[in-house]
Amino acid sequence: MARKVLRDDEPDLNKGEVVEGTNFDFDLFIIGAGSGGVRAARFSSNFGAKVGICELPFDPISSETIGGVGGTCVIRGCVPKKILVYGASYGGELEGLHSLVALTVLFLFQLVFIPGGYFSIVVVDARNYGWELSEHIDFNWKKLLQKKTDEINRLNGIYKRLLSNAGVKLFEGEGKIAGPNEVEVTQLDGTKLSYTAKHILIATGSRAQRPDIPGKELGITSDEALSLEEFPKRTVILGAGYIAVEFASIWRGMGSDVNLVFRRELPLRGFDDEMRAVVARNLEGRGINLHPRTNLKELIKTDDGIKVITDHGEELIADAVLFATGKFQKLSVSKD
Repeated sequence: MARKVLRDDEPDLNKGEVVEGTNFDFDLFIIGAGSGGVRAARFSSNFGAKVGICELPFDPISSETIGGVGGTCVIRGCVPKKILVYGASYGGELEGLHSLVALTVLFLFQLVFIPGGYFSIVVVDARNYGWELSEHIDFNWKKLLQKKTDEINRLNGIYKRLLSNAGVKLFEGEGKIAGPNEVEVTQLDGTKLSYTAKHILIATGSRAQRPDIPGKELGITSDEALSLEEFPKRTVILGAGYIAVEFASIWRGMGSDVNLVFRRELPLRGFDDEMRAVVARNLEGRGINLHPRTNLKELIKTDDGIKVITDHGEELIADAVLFATGKFQKLSVSKD
């Protein structure tokens, strides 16, 4: 993109120059209310700046028109994922209890004689995370998702109150830089609001990417994986970073047949090699199928699910295919 030729008296945004002697609507306007944007807004306001911030409407799944105060970590990243990790961890603990009869007797005994005993606590907590104990040990995916949704709704509200209590003006809509020291916010109904600011901070975060392969529309990213309506009993995960490894552990812990496909020799590239080898052994020990030095070639929709074809010609069948192949910046630049 060619760089605009500035007049001698025109501020250069690339150098952070501002229009002097102007009464601005805000000292600082922030586009994006994720962890970074909210933190910057609160600190600046606490130091006396007049701060405005805009964010897209809230929803667990991010898109071009959806976001939410709190950003990726709170809404569709660290927090909801750890809730699923915690819920999945009960699967292994409950498997150690050999029969429902033994479980029930032990549970009732501890409730009566040892309040707060380990197994009684595990059973009560497990139920809160979707595990149901009747004739068999079953898992309720929708109950766990509801717990996750309730928590991110709560945190979204807390982040909004933090901004309000700090005196930050929050706008819901899509923000863009419209000119030197000028921001335009497009609201849900299409109404456009224009404001001036001495400083503008871009804090729009990132979005998960999809590999450019035939059938890529059949796959999902971590956003959708946190909100699947039905639990996938057969899964294929492309990638071996921490997001891929965590989802492999989550789904396997809840009983899914998991295949982890990645291009390197070991998962978690960039981490200590000895630790990576230990993680690989542990993943295999939990029943997760590893496919090192492998990539996906094509996804095909079938009556039995999604047919996954690797670059080695291997074919797998999955109910869900997760792309955990990194993220790209959530920022578009106009040529105008």
